[in-house]
Amino acid sequence: MKNIPHPIQYQGSKRNLAAAILGYFPKDVDRLIEPFAGSAAISIAAAARQLATCYVINDVNKPLVELLRLMVEQPTETADYYEQIWNGQLTEDSPSHYYQMRDAFNRSQDPRLFLYLLARCVKGAVRYNADGMFNQSPDKRRKGTRPATMRSNVVGVSALLQGKSAFSALDYRDVLQTATIDDLVYMDPPYQGVCGEHDSRYLSGIDHHEFVLALESLNERDIAYVVSYDGRRGDKAFGELLPNYLELSRIELLAGRSSQSTLLGRAEMTYESLYLSPALVQKRVLPASRGHAFPMHPHYVPEVNAHYV
Repeated sequence: MKNIPHPIQYQGSKRNLAAAILGYFPKDVDRLIEPFAGSAAISIAAAARQLATCYVINDVNKPLVELLRLMVEQPTETADYYEQIWNGQLTEDSPSHYYQMRDAFNRSQDPRLFLYLLARCVKGAVRYNADGMFNQSPDKRRKGTRPATMRSNVVGVSALLQGKSAFSALDYRDVLQTATIDDLVYMDPPYQGVCGEHDSRYLSGIDHHEFVLALESLNERDIAYVVSYDGRRGDKAFGELLPNYLELSRIELLAGRSSQSTLLGRAEMTYESLYLSPALVQKRVLPASRGHAFPMHPHYVPEVNAHYV
């Protein structure tokens, strides 16, 4: 979605798939709840389209969700601080400045420092060591988003979400307990192939079985939800499908050409699964039976081509 502010560079963000995902959202949502918000790309895109009255932005990564809160509630101060930190790398050895800021962040967990690290680190790829310390290296080919661009993005996000957003750093199950039948829950949990194990991409993983139980509870309460979960590249699948008994509708979204396959000389495309809950299908009043693999059409044509299975 063009012209949507995106201040946080975050590998795995659903920013490029936001238009396709929002196409399956119902109209007149009271609250959009994101228990695994990450960079909050879906909430930001939904706010730009005025798809919900208010937003619940949660992530177990406390500095990340606190950074989102600061950008929304204190945009000028947050942009000023970023400019000060960013300019600091111009007067000394640039990588050394990054490592100093990284050490300071790991000591203080100051979310404002996190913004600079995310903008400057390699490929926007968050990495943590076994002790939960941020350990990604700086991208030595660039210095990160320029302050003027960052300020524009931060102010833009604030304009979209200020006064209608709540922030928290709770366990996703605690957040799901607050959902009502007037809400929509969007979930993009940590890559399920590594659930229950340490993975440097996430501060914390989730257990697949516990996640399935949480979805079962949402079904019993008639809560509408959307889940981004497994995927595939070419014929190779990643992760386990969600079980049939949940009666979810599964759609494959084309996420684009795989950069890894391109490097290996293969032209493989990457697809990500999107699951729609039974309550959501009912809300959209679609004349289709429940179950996996039936075609549904978004409200509008997405920027990427959706592939239905």
